[in-house]
Amino acid sequence: MGYRKLGRNTAQRRAMLRNLTTSLLKYGRVETTEPKAKDLRRIAEKMITLGKRGDLHARRQALAYLMDETVVKELFDTIAPKYAERQGGYTRVLKLGTRRGDSSPMAIVELLE
Repeated sequence: MGYRKLGRNTAQRRAMLRNLTTSLLKYGRVETTEPKAKDLRRIAEKMITLGKRGDLHARRQALAYLMDETVVKELFDTIAPKYAERQGGYTRVLKLGTRRGDSSPMAIVELLE
């Protein structure tokens, strides 16, 4: 199959992952369900790699994906330089157990320090 559908059509899924990625880079951590967390991790790693590249094309690619221009500025100016020596693995997924309402497996995605 290749990717998770997450119970949404393409446009809704893409918008949800864009919002999650923006929130993760803005706040440093986000709580969501495990499948969403695993998809979010892939995208967040790509965004940080764009930030490490640091050229104009990378900045425009990040602007096209992320929902907030201030987050893009923060990504390129403060977040990406922290990971200059690291070759991938910028995020961590911590499993929390199940949600009370529907027993969905929950997880926290956070940026490593």
